[in-house]
Amino acid sequence: MPHSTDLHTPENSLGGNDSTRLPIKPEGTTAVLVLEDGSVFWGRGLGRQGDAVGEICFNTSMTGYQEIMTDPSYAGQIITFTFPHIGNVGANGEDVETLTEPACLGGIFRMDVTQPSNWRASRTLNQWLEEQNLIAIAGIDTRALTRRIRDKGAPNGCVAYSEKGEFDLEALQKKAADWPGLKGMDLAKDVTKDDQPNWTEKRWTRTEGYTSEADAPFKVVAIDFGAKRNILRSLSSQGCEVTVLPANATAEQVLSHNPDGVFLSNGPGDPAATGAYAIPMVQDLLKHEDLPIFGICLGHQIMALALGAQTTKMHLGHRGANHPVMDHTTGKVEITSQNHGFMVDSKTLPETVEETHVSLFDGTNQGLAIKGRPVFSVQYHPEASPGPQDSQYLFKRFRQNMEERRAKA
Repeated sequence: MPHSTDLHTPENSLGGNDSTRLPIKPEGTTAVLVLEDGSVFWGRGLGRQGDAVGEICFNTSMTGYQEIMTDPSYAGQIITFTFPHIGNVGANGEDVETLTEPACLGGIFRMDVTQPSNWRASRTLNQWLEEQNLIAIAGIDTRALTRRIRDKGAPNGCVAYSEKGEFDLEALQKKAADWPGLKGMDLAKDVTKDDQPNWTEKRWTRTEGYTSEADAPFKVVAIDFGAKRNILRSLSSQGCEVTVLPANATAEQVLSHNPDGVFLSNGPGDPAATGAYAIPMVQDLLKHEDLPIFGICLGHQIMALALGAQTTKMHLGHRGANHPVMDHTTGKVEITSQNHGFMVDSKTLPETVEETHVSLFDGTNQGLAIKGRPVFSVQYHPEASPGPQDSQYLFKRFRQNMEERRAKA
């Protein structure tokens, strides 16, 4: 099995101690990962042949690799999976989170992919990667790579796959070094969709699979910054008929649907860049003081910016399915699914806003609410997919806000 040598040894860096030397390629290599600093990891390729360049991040989830790789919030990123066995349960047509096509750029795995063993599998992970036009590399020392990200921050990198094992390492390094990075990037415009039908599909159950909400009592408009399907399913499961509008929708367009509530979705990229057009829309919606609004992830960050707070890029971000969060409104701790590389600076929140949730890993902001109004948002992913179900109460809270508004009408 092809493998990487120690990340810090000269033979694993372009040039090493002698600038004329190139890293020695192990026999049987068909893929390589080259970081912006010249670090080289050899491995075995999966999916499509070619190369992809982006930010190298890591995810600590033990399950749900197909859901992770189809989460639109991973646009511009290549995902390192810290769990070593990726692909063992295969792939299927149901565990897809994007409304369009996968936006992540590729995957990095420790072990070779085995034949699937799961009753829901319809194809191997390799077959699915090929169908989705995604590159992956296996055989990487993911522990060394994760430590590198942990200590130095998420680097730019280029992953390449060639069955012939032919690579221009210096060209790949240049691609990685020249990539501008996620700060300042508006990627929501690349993953949003203009022509989504009304959403009625509910959450999956083992006995029935996916079913539809036949007679939804509430109308919700969801702003698609890169929405995950299971968020929309969770809203539908709370009795909501969901109208999905693109990221650049105006407040006038939102209100023309006469919604009972408005949802701001997750999504990729720098919230300040997306905010150029999203912030005015949210600020106009906030003028309607009785309108329930609920935001998740990028939607949470856009909400904070619209209220006058600031966001900043994190050292390495939060990505996994085991993050403990304290809910100050209940005093309870929930284990959450997370995927974000930017955060809200809680010190910049105005006095009219309370911080409702905080991370128990690092104390960063995880939620906010406008005092005395039915407006709240969270940084993490209460819909999971993958991850724990502790935070489903937030969808119920959104419904309760709409019920109370209707009762006052």
